[in-house]
Amino acid sequence: MEMIPPGRLGWLDLTVDAAPEVRDFYSRVIGWKPEGVEMDGYDDFNMLDDTGEPVAGICHRRGMNAGIPPVWIPYFIVEDIETATKQAVRNGGEEVELRREEDGTLVLSILKDPAGAVFALFQSEEMDDEEDDD
Repeated sequence: MEMIPPGRLGWLDLTVDAAPEVRDFYSRVIGWKPEGVEMDGYDDFNMLDDTGEPVAGICHRRGMNAGIPPVWIPYFIVEDIETATKQAVRNGGEEVELRREEDGTLVLSILKDPAGAVFALFQSEEMDDEEDDD
């Protein structure tokens, strides 16, 4: 998988109460093909374009997504998620949800901009060089 550089859109997610119905809606309207993503006892969905590439996600509003608003959320790639999250709040943004690893490392920030639009920040990760040695 190719690394997406900071400053770019990395992903698009929609988290809703009726994920199967919304999945079917976008399949019929846009032509996306759903691919199940096993969660804890249910499936969320990667939506694939006509080449089989994942282009967006449609998720259930339950489990770790229970507090996510039902809107399309763009995931922007940043170099340093801690710094970018603090900058967002200092500049009029609002935290919606912060997800951390068990050690406290911030891995995903869901925020609102000053106009109230929801977006997410995700830190770019270097690819493991060992994967390329096969």
